[in-house]
Amino acid sequence: MDSKNNPTRFEVPGFLAGGIPSGIKKNRGKDLALIYSETPAVTAAVFTQNSVKAAPVLVSMERVERQHLSQAVVVNSGSANACTGSVGLDDARFVARLVARELNIDENLVLVASTGVIGKRLPVDTISSNIPQLVRNSRQDGILSAAEAIMTTDTCPKVVLKKEIIGDKEITICGLAKGAGMIMPKMATMLSFILTDTAIEAETLKKVFCENIGYSFNSITIDGETSTNDMALVLANGRAGNPIISGPSRDLEQFGRLLGEVLVNLARMIVKDGEGATKFVEISVMNARDDRDAREAAFSVANSSLVKTAFFGEDCNWGRIVSAIGSSGANIDPEKINVSFDDVILVRNGVGLGDEAERRANKVLGREEFKVLIDLNCGSGKARVFTTDLSSEYIEINANYRT
Repeated sequence: MDSKNNPTRFEVPGFLAGGIPSGIKKNRGKDLALIYSETPAVTAAVFTQNSVKAAPVLVSMERVERQHLSQAVVVNSGSANACTGSVGLDDARFVARLVARELNIDENLVLVASTGVIGKRLPVDTISSNIPQLVRNSRQDGILSAAEAIMTTDTCPKVVLKKEIIGDKEITICGLAKGAGMIMPKMATMLSFILTDTAIEAETLKKVFCENIGYSFNSITIDGETSTNDMALVLANGRAGNPIISGPSRDLEQFGRLLGEVLVNLARMIVKDGEGATKFVEISVMNARDDRDAREAAFSVANSSLVKTAFFGEDCNWGRIVSAIGSSGANIDPEKINVSFDDVILVRNGVGLGDEAERRANKVLGREEFKVLIDLNCGSGKARVFTTDLSSEYIEINANYRT
């Protein structure tokens, strides 16, 4: 968890939240969460680009795209409600309807999200019987409880809070997220909900949110997998009372920077909590032909099982990195590639620098965090990707996920 000044409670004016155990999870942990804005909030969202989309994704996509407003989000963990056909859509809408009735708001202002095992019908009876308690238990300082309720294989809740003065008013941005496996761009790579009391126009919010998603949630990878349920939402209820942010301005620059800090911090937390991960690795590509080539090269290295297992074994097998760059599709000159681990140069102009350089690099790999710096020396493009190693524990977790 992270926050400015380390507050003991995560709160955003005008929002209530909470999480409870409802019986969906076998371990009887918290599995049902609610986020509620006391007034309708301007809403922007990004969703999975997986062609197989879960029912809650389809329902929430339709509602956000139609009105750019929401007032509540109900989230369950333990069941993805994916690949469940028309009955899954009915179940998602039914849960939203029950929440709306309990909160006395328009059901079209209720968004739904789910995470868990694919292919099983949502336990509607279990959820519906617990919605009254979920609403009663939601409170101003309930964001952390909601973050706990959306976890699956996560080992810890992920919450970030930032405050800053914008337009002579203090504004708050708080984000919560879950994610530890099936992490790969093609939208948001997990579930994340960003709450702010900032007054901001809908199209402006959507633009700045999508831009920052690109530098945060869409710049991480753990296992190269994209879930059916990926979703990131931002709700802005305007309670801060700042002049409404609309179009380019100094206020928008401030808001965008603060939002970016929240998203990047959450993205880092997700990678650090990657299933079975023992290393947090930043892959930085510079001087590519363009940003697209840099991104392709960075993700090719970050997703390579051979590279990631070498990280786990603390073996600076730079040949695997160069090979991944060469197979990425990026335009490169093999004789211009430089590779470093932190400040240790391993490869210059496509040629390894020998045993002593490797011995020094292996010491870098013994750290919990390090950077792989790749200089392609053929342009000005750049990209940064956060990733992990690939351990035997990752295999154990996913081999036994359903059991």
